[in-house]
Amino acid sequence: MKQRDQISCSLVITTYNSPDTLDLSIRSVLRQSELPCEIIVADDGSTSDTAMLVDALRASAFTPIVHVWQEDKGFRAAAARNKAIAEAKGNYIVIVDGDMLLHPDFIRDHKALALEGSFIQGSRVWLSQENTFRRFISRETAVSIFEPGLENRKSALHLPLLTRMLDFKSSSLGSIKSCNMSFFRNDCILANGFNEDFIGWGREDSEFVVRLINRGIFRRNIRYSAIAAHLWHPENQRRSLTENDRLLQQAIDGKLTSCRNGIDKYLVKR
Repeated sequence: MKQRDQISCSLVITTYNSPDTLDLSIRSVLRQSELPCEIIVADDGSTSDTAMLVDALRASAFTPIVHVWQEDKGFRAAAARNKAIAEAKGNYIVIVDGDMLLHPDFIRDHKALALEGSFIQGSRVWLSQENTFRRFISRETAVSIFEPGLENRKSALHLPLLTRMLDFKSSSLGSIKSCNMSFFRNDCILANGFNEDFIGWGREDSEFVVRLINRGIFRRNIRYSAIAAHLWHPENQRRSLTENDRLLQQAIDGKLTSCRNGIDKYLVKR
């Protein structure tokens, strides 16, 4: 197990043409009790509005903000994450989506709970449409368990002592969410990162987890720590789900520990 002071954490935020939500998300990062060593925006082909936002926030940030952009060729979150993780300087990776607001101790919690031989699956609080729209006006990133417009309200409780009591290893694929997940960078590289055969929304995170678990990297569900709130947005189209389900099942049946179309093509020797 690495000591907490040996862990350098890179935060990867995935985004696509949502500068308003990304702005709130990054602002919640910049208010952390412990900043990540860098923020990497994994941009799946956004227009110039996102680059302008990142430049503006970078100017006053106390931690580096890196913008990794790829051409818009449809939903390619797997490739966007791989390119960001390949550039990451930290030995520990936390991944979130650009529509997540992070509790002030979010990074501190992920680092404190990091354990070799495992990855962390965090939970999320859902914010209503009205709650979300209020934040676009107020620019408020703090989330109170008592405020209106919260679903799954108990997930907003921050109780680190209870977190450790409920911490256990699992190999379940249920409720895998890449919007709040962390792992050691080297474990990701050995599994060859996310499978870029996944195009369109869905299952690329579950398939990645299958390969981690097949490599002996167990899942740990974290509750009451590493809290994140999900801003409301319309649901993504799911036209690719049938094919993506097939790729997921292929990894399960084949007991795969790596993939052919992954992160390795972006890596350079350090």
